[in-house]
Amino acid sequence: MADVARLAGVSSQTVSRVSNGDPAVVETTRQKVLDAMKELGYRPNSAARALKRGDFRAIGVITTGLSSTGNVRTLEAIAGAASRAGYAVTLIPLDAPTQDHVRGAFTRLDELAVDAVILIMEVRLLDTAALRLPPHVKAVVVDSDATGRLPVVDTDQRQGARSAVRHLLDLGHETVWHLAGPEESFAAGRRAEAWEAALREEGRKAPPVLRGDWTPESGYAAGLALAEEAGCTAVFVANDQMALGVLRAFHERGVRVPEDVSVVGFDDIAEASSFIPPLTTVRQDFGQVGELCVDAVLRELRGETVTGVPLVPTTLVERASTAAPREGRYASVRDGGAPVPKARR
Repeated sequence: MADVARLAGVSSQTVSRVSNGDPAVVETTRQKVLDAMKELGYRPNSAARALKRGDFRAIGVITTGLSSTGNVRTLEAIAGAASRAGYAVTLIPLDAPTQDHVRGAFTRLDELAVDAVILIMEVRLLDTAALRLPPHVKAVVVDSDATGRLPVVDTDQRQGARSAVRHLLDLGHETVWHLAGPEESFAAGRRAEAWEAALREEGRKAPPVLRGDWTPESGYAAGLALAEEAGCTAVFVANDQMALGVLRAFHERGVRVPEDVSVVGFDDIAEASSFIPPLTTVRQDFGQVGELCVDAVLRELRGETVTGVPLVPTTLVERASTAAPREGRYASVRDGGAPVPKARR
């Protein structure tokens, strides 16, 4: 910095002000300093400047499931929003969704130069009595059960599930089967609860819940079981990847979609419109979730109290995988009776 000041004929303080983007510096002076920096190959040391200021202009992201389409798209949106705000992103992936691994990730925050952390945690791991953030670090959580302890940003899971069920009932289906996500997933739990509540409000009995692990393979296994349920004319699947497995199983068993069974997914992944048939699904706005996460932590860093973040609404995208049921495909369940299997045509 002293070399730059000497070459530009200014004080070291002026060089510092130019480095920090101070708008009060006269433009001709600023240009002389910038020219001297370029000639000498000088670059401000961002780490040293961060230590002096007491902030690092960096946000940590702790996440599980980098193979998850939703997590990756949310992470992409976080990185973009952080960059536009002048912040870098430090990724801290978890090897496994366990308390020990989460605790280890929190411990690493003490070693990393971050001002805030966003936790993409769809599993129920955030016991804040045991997991303590470094005192200076602000935090926001995506898709978790930490409401009341940390600010939470989430999609309106219940609204999305209800729209899927109501779409199928409005088409004339007597009830809707459900392939849920894993039990430890908070999102899967909310979707399953909303599915059952929507059926109950219409006086329909909910069939037994099937469980998957978000993968097409688990959807395929569930689809084979559903293909044997002759009373099944409609299925709400908790994510699009499992729905893909269901469609494959139905195809192999000669169950036509949507002529025999209608299928609705959740997420609206990029490939959903290319499924055979194109999948009716609930669209999540992962981009808005990511942007709200960054907005929330930046508000916290400015000293604002962030007590709640509005739920991001979902949209039902109707495609070719749903239709009205064929006559005689089901037994009535309007009066609380369980679906009665009937022979397939």
